[in-house]
Amino acid sequence: MTEASQATRVTETAKAPLTGLRVLDLATLFAGPLAATMLGDFGAEVVKVEHPEKPDPSRGHGPSKDGVGLWWKVLGRNKRTITLNLSKPGGRATLLRLVATADVVIENFRPGTLEKWDLGWPELSAANPRLVLARITGFGQFGPYAHRPGFGTLAEAMSGFAALTGEPDAPPTLPPFGLADSIAGLATAYAVMTALAARERTGEGQVVDMALIEPMLLALGPQATWYDQLGYVQERTGNRSANNAPRNTYRTADGTWVAVSTSAQSIAERVMHLVGRPELIDEPWFATGADRARHADVLDKAVGDWIARHTRTDVLAAFEKAEAAVAPIQDVRDVMTDPQYAALDTITTVDDPELGPLRMQNVLFRLSATPGTIRWTGRPHGADTDEILTDLGLTASELTVLREEGAL
Repeated sequence: MTEASQATRVTETAKAPLTGLRVLDLATLFAGPLAATMLGDFGAEVVKVEHPEKPDPSRGHGPSKDGVGLWWKVLGRNKRTITLNLSKPGGRATLLRLVATADVVIENFRPGTLEKWDLGWPELSAANPRLVLARITGFGQFGPYAHRPGFGTLAEAMSGFAALTGEPDAPPTLPPFGLADSIAGLATAYAVMTALAARERTGEGQVVDMALIEPMLLALGPQATWYDQLGYVQERTGNRSANNAPRNTYRTADGTWVAVSTSAQSIAERVMHLVGRPELIDEPWFATGADRARHADVLDKAVGDWIARHTRTDVLAAFEKAEAAVAPIQDVRDVMTDPQYAALDTITTVDDPELGPLRMQNVLFRLSATPGTIRWTGRPHGADTDEILTDLGLTASELTVLREEGAL
């Protein structure tokens, strides 16, 4: 890193809104680490704590280049990395010393694991009464399922997401990516900031109990209220919506696909004019989204037939001119060249010491006065152990003893 780029990094960090906040990331796969990443993106000092022999499995998830896991480069960005074996006395004692300097600890062990190591909330809060402890599990810290192993897939199944996803005559569908973990990561970052805001008033920290099954359920909307009040159970409708139509994916003349949405009545009317079927607007059932949804076959044919006669470029241009809502169905190749993403710098380039320039998702949102930034990519396992622990006050001989014990 050049002196100029280092100075830029320092300046950017100083402007970031979470500068001065220290987060210990003890979590793995994926919600907890993602929450810590989002805090780090806006200036928090994140210390990733991993087992000396069993690093976060995300380092080995998905494709790698030259033996370097690429997912970790994103998930581990803006984090310093150390190793600690928390089951060893020296590892436990060292973590408590770190906790005394921290604002937040994020963990996702099964309930009772920290307690087994004498690192439960009583011990952590005794070391630092201002600490916020975020605990992420599949099912929460109590209840009949609390001690079951929990993964995002189970949350996607239990919440009702899979039951709603897919074609009506096909099996329930799970997402091919970590949807529940991503939503829980967002929710955890929000929960942590809420707990920190409360600390400003009370002076005391508290525990965040985050269960993967709950943010996923919230994301599905008013399912529970519909059922409670009406006995209504939403069924799988594929790409269609029970609330409006036309709403689907449609194949263009050049073999690509677009998605159309008509959540607003005015948009639905514009689409009918655009595709040459304005008489449908006069149908009594066209006046509400729910009634249009019950006539989706008619509307899908009207829209689908028109789109099938035009190229994607022409479809997008015509919809834009008509001020109707449409988007191309894009894969990652399209995302990387999309002009809107380019304007927002959504996919940005970061220099990596191991792999050179890397492109990855930028910070999640833009702040006008105190922006976030990606200061560095995911670092090697334990790369900052000696530096962080030396700054904590440990001597070279103490580090040697910890390594001999297997605590580092």
